[in-house]
Amino acid sequence: QVQLVESGGGLVQPGGSLRLSCEASENIFSIYHMGWYRQAPGKQRELVAVIHKWGTTNYADSVKGRFTISTDNRNTVFLQMNSLKPEDTAVYHCNAQHAITANTYWGQGTQVTVSS
Repeated sequence: QVQLVESGGGLVQPGGSLRLSCEASENIFSIYHMGWYRQAPGKQRELVAVIHKWGTTNYADSVKGRFTISTDNRNTVFLQMNSLKPEDTAVYHCNAQHAITANTYWGQGTQVTVSS
C-alpha cells in the first residue's frame, strides 16, 4: 500500500508562487507515473500535470508555461506553480498510477487559494 502525503498549499496573491510537495512512503518512481490533480468547489477533479516513469511530462493547457512537475528521483514529487491565478484555487491531490497494472493511489490533498 503506497501512501502519499502532500504539503505546501496555502493562501497566495494573484501572480504569486507556491511549491507543492508529495512524499511517497517508498521509492516508486521507477514503476509509477506520478501526477497532480485538482478539484475546485462544484467542479470535477481534473488533471494538472503528470510525470511518467520514464521522465516525460504533460500539462493541462490551463497551466502550461506556469506550472512545472518534477521529482527528486527518490520519493518526492513537486509541483512548482508560478503566476498563480484565482482560477487555480482548488484542493490539489497527488496521484500515483502503476505503469503496468494501473493501480492508483491518492493523497489526502492540500488546499491552494489564490486571492487578493
